[in-house]
Amino acid sequence: MGSVAKQSIQTTIFSYLGVVIGYVNVLWLYPYALDASELGAFRTIQDLGLLFVPFAQLGVGHGITRYFPQLKSNQSAFLSYGIVFSLIGFATISIIFLGFKSQIIEVFAVNSPEIIDFFGIVLLITLFALLSSILDAYSRSFLKVAVPTLVREVFLRLLTGILVGSYLLRWVTFPQVMQGLVAVYGFALLGVLMYLLWLGVLKFDFRWSTFPKGFRTSFIQFSLITFLATAASTLIMKIDSIMVSSMISLEANAIYTIAFSMALVIELPRRAISQVVMPVIADHFSKGNLTEINTLYKQVSNRQLYICLLLFVGICSNLDYVYYFIPNREIYVAGKHVVVLIGLGKLFDVVFSVNSEILVFSKHYRFNLVVTIGMSILIIGLNYLLIPIYGIDGAAMASVAVMFLYNLVKYVFLKIKLGFDPFSWETVKIILVGITAYMPSYLNSYFESTIVNMLFTSLLVLVSYWFFSRLVGVGNDEWEWIKNKIKKSGS
Repeated sequence: MGSVAKQSIQTTIFSYLGVVIGYVNVLWLYPYALDASELGAFRTIQDLGLLFVPFAQLGVGHGITRYFPQLKSNQSAFLSYGIVFSLIGFATISIIFLGFKSQIIEVFAVNSPEIIDFFGIVLLITLFALLSSILDAYSRSFLKVAVPTLVREVFLRLLTGILVGSYLLRWVTFPQVMQGLVAVYGFALLGVLMYLLWLGVLKFDFRWSTFPKGFRTSFIQFSLITFLATAASTLIMKIDSIMVSSMISLEANAIYTIAFSMALVIELPRRAISQVVMPVIADHFSKGNLTEINTLYKQVSNRQLYICLLLFVGICSNLDYVYYFIPNREIYVAGKHVVVLIGLGKLFDVVFSVNSEILVFSKHYRFNLVVTIGMSILIIGLNYLLIPIYGIDGAAMASVAVMFLYNLVKYVFLKIKLGFDPFSWETVKIILVGITAYMPSYLNSYFESTIVNMLFTSLLVLVSYWFFSRLVGVGNDEWEWIKNKIKKSGS
């Protein structure tokens, strides 16, 4: 686990640098520069474009990660094969989208007609994001995850912020902002391309006959099966935002997506660790090292729960103060409950550890397809049921319910089939630490300054979390790492 944690440090740093930029964008720049309907359109078009990516990818990303360890050579041919395969998927999605464009327009025509003029941008965002995801997977197979994370989490958000900032300064019009999204995703793709060129691994070889016997058939079969699971998983994550736009309004989606973005901070350590762990799990499966996978399963669960739970407690304790600094907060404060609910759902993802990654790279990967498709159908049904009753809170309720059930089903399956279990008494201790650390946050609001109150509350939560952690004996590795970093910076 030590090597995995070490590899994930840079990725985590870049992820949180992206969070800082994202917070400035989402919590101040976007609400200040764009009115609620413009912000809703801005996010809905991006969500639609990104929703199509896994459908167009045809599972190639996971396929590259799984089958890369089997190739001692011909990696360049493998990359070109994967890109061509995914471009076939993109062409198929484009034909379907254009063929059903009038029906898609009808879905948004009543509550969100403003986005209809920007549908032409969707497929271009999909294309650039698709190619970036393939190159990300290829880079990840070399255990090079930090720079692609820098491009995805930092560079992309920085360019998007510059784009919206240009609109604030009236250098561009709103339609030009929407068109500029295409350039933003194009530059992000160019950044990953340049990095792979610098590594010397970006070469295109179309001699596919050099693959081992049966390799292509196995790769295509695995990719097509996992593509449905990945697409359904993305549908679970993106459909709520799109349904809020179509069933309520673009303004409601602006409120929802800002709240959702706050909650996403909670899972960033999980995403960073997952990027590094995926090729490790794939390698262990190729060698039959099931014991090592189960050990990793437990260690990842406890480590990321400890970090992510602290973030969840900190955000919930400071939620009123965070919304205080958002421009037009009287509009966006309606999303407070969404932050808590989605944050809770992200904690379910965290505590159940890397169950999806294990399933994808195991011989039982077909089960991941079944459960993910089932959950995608469930979330659509729950959204249709709950959004008309509870509005954006209903969309968040649907998401948290599906996140819990989704992880529970996969946990039970892995427990029965492989005997894997991520939970231990340390898991219980960490949860108790989080609960007790949150309780002192009620002692806040002593000061007139909102900033001082936020700093005081954050310090109170941090000290409480540290104290109760030491009391029950959890989080020792994390605090030791922090202490060593402080010593090094002071020397």
